[in-house]
Amino acid sequence: MDQQQPNFPVNQVPRNLVTVTQIVYFLHGLSIVLGVFSGASIATAFVFGWPSIIAVIINYVKRSDVQGTYLASHFTWQIRTFWYAFWWIIFVWVVGFFLAFILVGLAVWFIGFIVLGIWVCYRIIRGWLRLSDGLPMPIY
Repeated sequence: MDQQQPNFPVNQVPRNLVTVTQIVYFLHGLSIVLGVFSGASIATAFVFGWPSIIAVIINYVKRSDVQGTYLASHFTWQIRTFWYAFWWIIFVWVVGFFLAFILVGLAVWFIGFIVLGIWVCYRIIRGWLRLSDGLPMPIY
């Protein structure tokens, strides 16, 4: 169950900020789609693809504008998703590299990037759905 958050009336949030948040989810979703239909994995396309990089820059530039609204939780969710994916990619790559010498590394890379891709998809879809419902993201 979601932890309690301040309840900010949805109708008091400027519509342009909701649109910006939707654009950020769209850009992240575009990176995921590019990962599915290119040679990259979903996770690497998400972190290193230009749509997600633009999205996270927008997050940081507009973050102060959404403070005090339910959209702030979405911005935090989006930023955390990006950076957690980045650091997990590094971790999976390093562990897989060292284990490649005993032929387990390929499995680590394969499984690691598939799991990370599913996790990224889950985070973006869940956030976008909650935004569509006018709900904040849980704090954790």
